[in-house]
Amino acid sequence: MRRSGVLIPVLTVLLVIVALWYLAAIRMNATWERDQAARAGTQVTLSQLIPLTLTQDRPVLPAPHQVALGLWEGVTGQAVTSRRSLVWHAWVTLSATLAGFAIGTGAGILLAVGITHSRSMDQSVMPWAVASQTVPILAIAPMVIVVLASAGVTGLLPKAIIAAWLSFFPVLVGMVKGLRTPDAMQLDLMRSWSAGRPQVFARLRLPSSLPYLFASLKVAIAAALVGTIVAELPSGATAGLGARLLSGSYYGQTVQIWSALFMAAILAGLLVALIALIERRVLARMGLSA
Repeated sequence: MRRSGVLIPVLTVLLVIVALWYLAAIRMNATWERDQAARAGTQVTLSQLIPLTLTQDRPVLPAPHQVALGLWEGVTGQAVTSRRSLVWHAWVTLSATLAGFAIGTGAGILLAVGITHSRSMDQSVMPWAVASQTVPILAIAPMVIVVLASAGVTGLLPKAIIAAWLSFFPVLVGMVKGLRTPDAMQLDLMRSWSAGRPQVFARLRLPSSLPYLFASLKVAIAAALVGTIVAELPSGATAGLGARLLSGSYYGQTVQIWSALFMAAILAGLLVALIALIERRVLARMGLSA
């Protein structure tokens, strides 16, 4: 009963989105069909127009079934090792995403520990961390890629750096908030037990910060994926979901573009779900609720 109470609203919203998507596809693709009919000196009725707008090879807006078919063919219609396979492109993007996520998470945690224990570091590093996120990633990604390429650094590392740039800040903010969660009474209790800073950190601050850390990791992994895809756009890459988007835009293959977008969304959902699973396991082991 509880599942149906959650499932029905979700399906209702999904059906509304699909219906609006179909209407938008018919409206946006109809101009091309009318122009073609006008050039041929004929007219198309509404009953003829609707199926024509939903079956174009290069529509302005692909219909949902066209995107679903393109996604299915990209995943199952090609060998996994083929450059035409969305699975292969997703793996290329995923490898850089995970590398950048690891770098960004490590940097965020280390900076958070330093900020929590050092007032001077809090006043000096935190403003720069905030300022770093005000720079549009579309502006900085090409510069990073070009500079590293001129130094002979290409491949996965430049994309991982861009991913780390976007992912470290959520981890930093969440971890700082979590490490500062213990109140004065809890800290005084630890001091009454003659606990030093390492013991306070390991037995009080770190366990208290885990719920905040996992919440920020979910944001960070999605941000890392976005950073990787953005980094693939200006680098002239031939592999990855970003390269798939770029080649689709070059040749007007809108179905390819939308299929790659949905593949990226599915990948992000799986990564967030994996972190949520780890969160439940870790917090349950510690006797905390996720």
